[in-house]
Amino acid sequence: MQTESMLLNDLYQLTMAEGYWKNGFVDAQASFYMHFRNNPFQGGYTIACGMEHLSEIARNFQFTDDDVDYLKTLKTATGEDLFDRGFLEFLRSYKLTLDIDAPLEGSAVFPIEPVVRVVGPLIDCQLIETPLLNAINFETLIATKAARVCHCTDGAVAEFGLRRAQGPNGGLLASRASFIGGCASTSNVLAGKMFNIPVSGTHAHAWVQAFDTELEAFRAFASAMPHNTILLVDTYDIEEGLKNAIIVGKEMEERGERLIGIRIDSGDLAWGSKLARKMLDEAGLDYVKVTLTNDLDEHLMVSLKEQGARVDSWGIGTKLAVAYDQPALGGVYKMSAIKKTPDSNWEPKLKISAQIAKRTLPGLLDVKRYSDDSGNYIGDLVYDQLLGLSGDLAVDPFDLAQVEDFSGFESKQLLVPLVRGGEPVIDSFDAHEARDRVAVELSRLDSSYTRFLNPAPYSVGLDPALSDSRTNLINEHKKDKKRKLKN
Repeated sequence: MQTESMLLNDLYQLTMAEGYWKNGFVDAQASFYMHFRNNPFQGGYTIACGMEHLSEIARNFQFTDDDVDYLKTLKTATGEDLFDRGFLEFLRSYKLTLDIDAPLEGSAVFPIEPVVRVVGPLIDCQLIETPLLNAINFETLIATKAARVCHCTDGAVAEFGLRRAQGPNGGLLASRASFIGGCASTSNVLAGKMFNIPVSGTHAHAWVQAFDTELEAFRAFASAMPHNTILLVDTYDIEEGLKNAIIVGKEMEERGERLIGIRIDSGDLAWGSKLARKMLDEAGLDYVKVTLTNDLDEHLMVSLKEQGARVDSWGIGTKLAVAYDQPALGGVYKMSAIKKTPDSNWEPKLKISAQIAKRTLPGLLDVKRYSDDSGNYIGDLVYDQLLGLSGDLAVDPFDLAQVEDFSGFESKQLLVPLVRGGEPVIDSFDAHEARDRVAVELSRLDSSYTRFLNPAPYSVGLDPALSDSRTNLINEHKKDKKRKLKN
């Protein structure tokens, strides 16, 4: 699988690139930004992820001879060559020279605001659109799901969704994003190697079924893996399984070893976990941990805790690795400014839609994040670098009469350099650092934003100059439309 090929792209990026090439836009500069309109999972926050992947896309950007040879074979519906041979030769030696800015991986981000800003040659900006969205949309979605899962428990969470992930690359990226979101480990051994993520796992029901008795299976596993013994007790009967696990735990004590834990993967998990804790404690095995699995997500985990489940750690598979209740983030990538010649000025651009939520923002966009005296985040301000900051007032993008004043509060820039001149400027992306960042970010969000049920909307406003610029562009479009109708 050639996942780094620039042919992993939408065809219309290439047809538009040829159109720009033919129409004298080779020297045109543009600015695009990626954003999303709603937090996933009906939540109050989103965790940015995929910046490492995006950096690698920029680093490895190249149309190989094989790529160009394939593009030569493509035909139109009437049988002509789809692409001009001169354009294909142009692609063969093409090199990105764009700039990309984005939040650090693990940062909290919110609807409307730029999550990624791309500035550079218009053709560059167009060709990287689909790979960028593919990377950021998926990995941000999974990191957010993992953050929600891990935020609702004090126990460690292991991710083991590879077998149900969306293909091998989906599985790898889901494992990394899940770890960044807060998971303690993954079952995915290749992800462990590639991303320096702790790996975990013991045995499945098949191990128990391979032996004549459950007790024999438990003894054999404890002998084979004396320092990694977590016994799956629900193959036949949970209570009998617990009794057999206790026998093996006692035998391990006699050898100077310890049973790490038991795992329950079916049935009434709340009842089973309470029974396990009771039986283990009465047997003097109070140090043995209880792990629950079985199609868990954050909502079921909260329910189990409310039912008094006694659980020390969790294993989350399908519903994490495929973001089971929301299949896509829905991030979009829109042009916000263009500079058609080296000597011309930047022209702000926006998409106007009958749906107010789909109206975009014009200019070279940036974001300031404000925090109170305790370091808690209180709101973000989007502004246009071309216009500069008017101050610390933030206009509600959907209700211009609503203005928030962030004067006197500390602020920082949300977007940082990721790529300059087509080359990554961040030397390494450490998943552990990003994971630690998530914990800090969530601690700086009020609980009203992190709760699962009806979270409060985090404040993202527009600088007054940017708000006026957008309003003026919309009004100009309406006037042009009226003039055309009159004529």
